[in-house]
Amino acid sequence: MRVHRTTVDLDAYPDLVMILLGMRVRTPRGMLRLLGVGPKLYRSHADRPDGLLLHEDIVWSMFPPHWGARQYWRDLDSLERWTRSDPHRQWWGEFLRDSGGTGFWHEAYFRRGGIDAVYDDMSASTGLAAFAPVVAARGPMFSTRGRVHGTPPAVPPVISESNYYDRNE
Repeated sequence: MRVHRTTVDLDAYPDLVMILLGMRVRTPRGMLRLLGVGPKLYRSHADRPDGLLLHEDIVWSMFPPHWGARQYWRDLDSLERWTRSDPHRQWWGEFLRDSGGTGFWHEAYFRRGGIDAVYDDMSASTGLAAFAPVVAARGPMFSTRGRVHGTPPAVPPVISESNYYDRNE
């Protein structure tokens, strides 16, 4: 008997964005951060923010603990608006001040073309960083929109690049 094969018609989703993300524990303190962050962020997905089509939890590994998600968004605009709203905005600002013994990463794939990746405090190469050259996330490489489209973010970032980096660096 032949396998029943199907596919999807994505015509209604011309600007679809699929994002993979993860948080990996790097230190014992990181386990507390991982367990503390999850409930707030996962509840925010259950609220079905505008543009989020699907959220699926993923366990990348148990040792070290490395948990994450796969999400499908209608477009980059809705994803960007959500990342700049609470509770994500609050969590992201706190994380950028102190990763709490974890590392965080995301990779985004755009139906119209383009791939984005960012890795924050990741102690081991993950995903694209395991084989592609890693560069500083500065200038046009600071934001997803800059990395993919070469344009500034449509919504200001949680922390601006000038406020994030020490001017003496």
